Amino acid sequence: MNDIPHMTPDEFRKHGREVVDWIARYMETVEQFPVLSQAGPGETRSQLPEAPPEEGESFDAMMADVDRIIMPGITHWQSPYFFGFFPANISAPSILGELLTAGLGVQGMIWATSPACTEVETLVLDWLVGMLGLPGKFKSDSQGGGVIQDTASSSSLCAMLAARERATNFASNEKGITQTLTAYTSNQAHSSIEKAIKIIGIGREHLRLIDVDETFAMKPTKLQEAISADRAAGLTPFFVSATVGTTSSNGFDPLTAIGEICSRENLWMHVDAAMSGTAALCEEFRDIHDGLEYADSYCFNPHKWMLTNFDCDCFYVADRAALINTLSILPEYLRNQASESGEVFDYRDWHIPLGRRFRALKLWFVIRHYGVNGLKQHVREHISHAQAFASWVKSDDNFEIAAPHRLTLVCFRHKEGDAINQRILDHLNHSGKMFLTHTKLDDKLTLRMSIGATATKREHVRQAWTWIREAAQACEYND
Repeated sequence: MNDIPHMTPDEFRKHGREVVDWIARYMETVEQFPVLSQAGPGETRSQLPEAPPEEGESFDAMMADVDRIIMPGITHWQSPYFFGFFPANISAPSILGELLTAGLGVQGMIWATSPACTEVETLVLDWLVGMLGLPGKFKSDSQGGGVIQDTASSSSLCAMLAARERATNFASNEKGITQTLTAYTSNQAHSSIEKAIKIIGIGREHLRLIDVDETFAMKPTKLQEAISADRAAGLTPFFVSATVGTTSSNGFDPLTAIGEICSRENLWMHVDAAMSGTAALCEEFRDIHDGLEYADSYCFNPHKWMLTNFDCDCFYVADRAALINTLSILPEYLRNQASESGEVFDYRDWHIPLGRRFRALKLWFVIRHYGVNGLKQHVREHISHAQAFASWVKSDDNFEIAAPHRLTLVCFRHKEGDAINQRILDHLNHSGKMFLTHTKLDDKLTLRMSIGATATKREHVRQAWTWIREAAQACEYND
């Protein structure tokens, strides 16, 4: 029999250097690629064989296909001209931390399987409480604590599960849901809330989408009215999700007013700050978290705007016992002395899956490389670029600002209506020069300029504004 063709350490060193060089070249040249992939449906797959190779292929052949087949099918999120959705940015320290995570191959389901995996995570999450000025109840030396989830969607799901169990005195895990529970969020909230309400068995019909004001923030009076109406109908309100920086417009729900209602009504208050939470690194933006002291849970995504590559969401709870009691199952094969001592965290009890990667390593690398001041500078520069862009829009008679723009998202539109805004969007995205996404605000198609890619500088934003104006002129002419 032939030997299994494992890559030898020397081969790994050689090809590893080649991959690092490839990534470094990519980071240097990313703005030369069309931002939005120009590949059509099925185009990538049509170039790949239907059957896997019977014999192993060379690493050189694989990398050649990355360049020839994969790269044309990539939308370049790391381009300085990527202004769509919200960013999913990376940095060199984060990539290197992720590489180490992959190399170590840690399965950090419980403390005993790799103590460093757990303890570095606890430390970094505690660091971030201070770095963002979060309430002390979210630190591990209190009754609460933090854990790294894959995404804010998972955090919202875990928060809703814990809220369900608290509302039913932990009976629904044992017997199923025997009463009609109701949850609340704004009509601008992320779609993960709707998905979570379906997953946990409560149902879409029992999620109340609360109206927003002219700034696209939840109206507390409407929230209270909905809760009161449900109680009067014999239903059981149990959960409210407030948003710090909505996806469509970066709207900020009034946490203090919502928190007072949740406290009075004994409802679990979850705060989703997926994108905008990073802004609180800077003291002058920490008021976005005013009222967070009422929250039972909170999350934000370093993988959006804090230079840490996907996936990395920081999820905090004020009472970890409620979360652990909701999610913990202890088969015999996981029993161990350290866990039974009560002196360690077993993070498998803090989220849905049993298995977990050493995600904290890349976040630890990012914070240590940049330092708190470097991260603050990163945030302030992007906000400055966005405010400059907003000023240019305001000075142009053909365009208007569509929503408040305190941080890095500027919602704007051409004044001539939906049709021309759609043509501008299509023109820009098909050109490959830059990438924008849209939303609807006040039932009008609105363009979203989301600034947050690691490599984006003022000159890229200025060039983007030139292209936007040129696209508008071309679309007007074609009318």
